[in-house]
Amino acid sequence: MRRLGNLALTALLLAGSVRAEELSKTELAKLAQNPVANLISVPFQNNTNFNIGQYRGVQDILNIQPVIPVNLNEQWNLINRTIMPLVFNPSLSPAIGGVGGLGDVQYEAFLSPAKPGKWIWGLGPIVQLPTHTARTLGNDNLGLGPTAVLLHLAHDDPWVFGALLNNVWSVGTSPMAPAYSNGLLEPFVNYNFGDGYYLVSAPIITMNWLAPPHQQLTLPLGGGIGKIFHLGKLPINAQLTAYYNVVRPDFGPDWQLRAQIQFMFPK
Repeated sequence: MRRLGNLALTALLLAGSVRAEELSKTELAKLAQNPVANLISVPFQNNTNFNIGQYRGVQDILNIQPVIPVNLNEQWNLINRTIMPLVFNPSLSPAIGGVGGLGDVQYEAFLSPAKPGKWIWGLGPIVQLPTHTARTLGNDNLGLGPTAVLLHLAHDDPWVFGALLNNVWSVGTSPMAPAYSNGLLEPFVNYNFGDGYYLVSAPIITMNWLAPPHQQLTLPLGGGIGKIFHLGKLPINAQLTAYYNVVRPDFGPDWQLRAQIQFMFPK
C-alpha cells in the first residue's frame, strides 16, 4: 500500500509538472490568485499575531488548506477547500494559559462555472467542525453558513482583484459552548509585474456579531510581495505580507505577519 501511495504521489507530481511547463510564471501567479481556479493546490499559510491577550503575547496559526477541484460536467466545477488550523496560543489571561494543538476545521465547497469570462464567481456552503484538541482552541458547536467569491481576472490585465466572504452560525446544542455568528470578508488585489513577481494585499476582516458592539470588528490594512518559483518542475507560490489592525477588540492583536507557501498542481 505504501508503494502504491508513493506511485500515486509521483504520478500527481509528474502530471502537474507537465501542465506547469505549458504555463508562464505570470500565468501561474494569476492561477494561484484565483480562489476557485481549476487547480489542485496545497497552501501552507502561517499567521503570526503580535501583542494578543492581557500579557501581549504572540499567537501563531498555521492553516493547511488543500484545494481539490472536481469537474461536475462541461459547465460546472466544484471547488473543495479544507482549512485545518494548527494553533499556538500564549497565556491570554490569568485564567487562560498557553496551549497548542488543532483548532476547528472548516470545509468550503464552491460551485463555479467551468468556462468563466473575465468575471469569475463561486458560491456554496461552509461547515465548521468542532475538531479542537483543547478547550480554548475552538467551540464544541457545529457551524454552518454560506460562502462566496467574486473576482476579475483577464489574460491581458496585470490586475487580479475580488473578494471572498462567508458567515458561520453555530447550530450545535452543547450547553458548555456559547453560540456564535462569525463573519469574514477577504478583499484581495494583486498586481503582476511579470516573471512571477507580484504585489498583494489580502486583509482578512472578521466580525463577531454576538460580541458587544465595540468588540466585534477586526479590520487590518497592509500587503506585501509574492513570487512564483519552481522546485524542480513543481511550481510554488510564495508570499510574505504584513497587516496592522486599525480596528480590533480589546486584547486583540495589533500586528500580523503572514507567510505562505503554496504547492501547485495545474490540471
